Amino acid sequence: MTTAVVVAAAGRGLRLGPGPAKALRDLWGEPLLVHAVRSLVAAPSIDMLLVAAPADQVALVRRLLADVLPERVALVVLAGGASRTASVRLALQVLPDKVDVVLVHDAARPLVPAAVVEAVVAAVRGGAGAVVPGLPVADTIKHVDDAGAVTATVDRSMLRSAQTPQGFRRAVLMAAHDAAAAAGEAGEATDDAALVERIGGRVVVVPGSPEAFKVTSPLDLLLAEAVLTARRAAQ
Repeated sequence: MTTAVVVAAAGRGLRLGPGPAKALRDLWGEPLLVHAVRSLVAAPSIDMLLVAAPADQVALVRRLLADVLPERVALVVLAGGASRTASVRLALQVLPDKVDVVLVHDAARPLVPAAVVEAVVAAVRGGAGAVVPGLPVADTIKHVDDAGAVTATVDRSMLRSAQTPQGFRRAVLMAAHDAAAAAGEAGEATDDAALVERIGGRVVVVPGSPEAFKVTSPLDLLLAEAVLTARRAAQ
């Protein structure tokens, strides 16, 4: 099976404050995107990378990644859409016919361990149509009404915090995105597994990693720097 990863990297990252697009924010002297791609291609199952970049940064992203990829990994950089869902859909439209396993990853998760990537790929190749890496929820979860009053305390034992990369049989992901496109704005979602759920698809969860967290705030950047420092010290 040929495996491709779509990297959603066109978001602006407004919660990080003023600056370039989130995927191009600096982490330890390199853009978040470079760290994310390096982490992904450390997994030997990856054959192709498609990056949905900010429309005005396609050439820059192509240059940034030129020396990051091993020879076995093909690269396509394209202009992303107005939303995450739109960006992924655009990348799916240029997938070569030979690709049958598709992973979707957020560039804002720069430190995902290769073992997580391999676990997702293995689950799809093992027969799952859609796979999500996830972690048990540690915090107590409250359900509230519009006024902010608590209406219930949710049983967290069956909850998982979803991460990326999420993996799919190509036909499953394409069907989910076709349905989302037909629904217009109502078809938008924060992750691709939700699109599969909407068409009645079965999504399974494999263990994620605390290091696969999403960078959304300046504090997350500090945490990412700490992880990189610890990794270097362990080498």
